[in-house]
Amino acid sequence: MDHPLPTRVYVVSDSVGETGESVVRAAAMQFHPVPVEIVRAPFIHDIEGIDKVINAIRIHGGIVVFTLVIPELRDDLIAKAKEHGIPHIDLLGPVVNTLGQALRQEPRRQPGMIHPLDEDYFKKVEAVEFAVKYDDGRDFSGIQKADIILLGVSRTSKTPLSMYLAHKRFKVANVPLVPEMQPPAAIYTVAKDKIIGLRIDPDKLNVIRQERLRTLGLAENATYANVERIKIELAFADKIMSKIGCVIFDVSNRAVEETASLVMDHIERVQ
Repeated sequence: MDHPLPTRVYVVSDSVGETGESVVRAAAMQFHPVPVEIVRAPFIHDIEGIDKVINAIRIHGGIVVFTLVIPELRDDLIAKAKEHGIPHIDLLGPVVNTLGQALRQEPRRQPGMIHPLDEDYFKKVEAVEFAVKYDDGRDFSGIQKADIILLGVSRTSKTPLSMYLAHKRFKVANVPLVPEMQPPAAIYTVAKDKIIGLRIDPDKLNVIRQERLRTLGLAENATYANVERIKIELAFADKIMSKIGCVIFDVSNRAVEETASLVMDHIERVQ
C-alpha cells in the first residue's frame, strides 16, 4: 500500500506564528490521517526572510500560509508566491481590511500584539519549558511539581497533549508505561486527581506504531508494533491506572484538542 508524502505547509509570521499554526493544524485535522508537515517561520521582519522561505518552498515544495501585518512584507510574499506558482493563503489581510472598512479606521500594523510580554505570557513559556524538561520520563522529579501527570504506553499522544496543555498554562509531566520497567513511586504519592490515564484500542495503536516504524524506515513487523506485545503493554498500563485510581480517557478516535478539553474539564472539576 502506498503512503502519501506529507504536504508541507510553511507558516510565515512577523511574530511567533502561533495563530497561523493553530489554524493550519485545525484545518489539517479535516484530512486526518493524511500527513501534513507544518514548518513555522516566525519573526520575519525583512525581505531576506521572505526570500529564504520562498527558496525553501521552491526546493522542497509546499504551501505558504502567512499572518503578516506589515504591508511591504505581505505584498512581497504574495508577489513572489505568484511568480513561482506557490499556493499561498493570507490569513489576516482580508479580516484586517474588512474590519478597517467597517470601523473606518486604519489598522496599527504592529506585529505580535496578540502575545504581549505580560505575566500570562511568561506563565505559558514556563509551562512549555516544563513540558519539554519532563517529557516521556526524562526526569521523574517533575511529577511532584506538575499540575497534570499523563500516563500511557508509547504513542498515546502524551507528548503532543503535554505541549497543547502547556500552551494553556498547565505544567505537565508525562510518564511512559512499559511492562519491563516499574513506574516511579511518586505516581502513587501525588494526588490522584491530577493524574490522567490514556487508553487506546490495540488495533488503532498497532496502525499508529506501524506508521511510526515506516516513518523511521524500520520493518513494520518489529516487536514494537506486534499486536500481542501491544496487548501486554495495555494490560500492564490498565493495571497501574487501576491501582492509582486515576481518571482514564480513551484517545483511540480523539484529536489532541478533544482529549485536552476533557483533561481541562476534569482538572477544573476537581480543583
